[in-house]
Amino acid sequence: MIRLALVEDDELYRSQLREYIDKYSAVSGEKFTVTEFSDGDEIALGYKAVYDIILMDIEMKFMDGMMAAEEIRKVDTEVIIIFITNSPQYAIKGYAVDALDYVLKPVSYYAFSQRLGRAVERVARRARHFLQINAHGTAHKLDTSAIYWIENCGHDLVFHTAEGELTAPGSMTETEEKLAQDSYFRVNKGCLVNLEHVDRMDGEDAIVHGDRVPLARARRKAFLDALNDYINGAG
Repeated sequence: MIRLALVEDDELYRSQLREYIDKYSAVSGEKFTVTEFSDGDEIALGYKAVYDIILMDIEMKFMDGMMAAEEIRKVDTEVIIIFITNSPQYAIKGYAVDALDYVLKPVSYYAFSQRLGRAVERVARRARHFLQINAHGTAHKLDTSAIYWIENCGHDLVFHTAEGELTAPGSMTETEEKLAQDSYFRVNKGCLVNLEHVDRMDGEDAIVHGDRVPLARARRKAFLDALNDYINGAG
């Protein structure tokens, strides 16, 4: 079940988009729960990260979609945002809030279904997986997409995560095998990084969620290939 928020101040457009979502659902077999909002402030103020996709009108009365997206991104970097707009000039601004796409009004079903289909594919790739670790006697069930990178430290592994650093006994090789279905890459003998959180390359290092992780020279080409494949696949 995909959780979708529809933010549109024009009641007629909101009704049309809801019909398009229902049609897409009937054709594709995907199931959606849809929550409707009539202005940006309604979703952005007190936002809870409970949605997979947000369809966001840009021109709204109280809080425009771009401002609402900026507020949402402060607490949710994962939700997929698609803008609905009268003007293609907003597409460029959309990159600042990591919008996946935009669709122009008047909205055709074909254009809408293409954008929604792309978003649904991304949600599917983000299907949550979990890794169970035991950190100093405390069990943790880690969402693998919330692990930034893992480093070897003696007989322990240090997990750099959204929860902070967690240290647990374990084997890097066994952990890598457990994460094989996720987007991880062994950048050197003692470090495994989540490609989802690689910010950029800086010299011989990968910057992973702000941390500098050394990249073995022999692994550089394979890493760049894997990162390129991930970016293209996730796009």
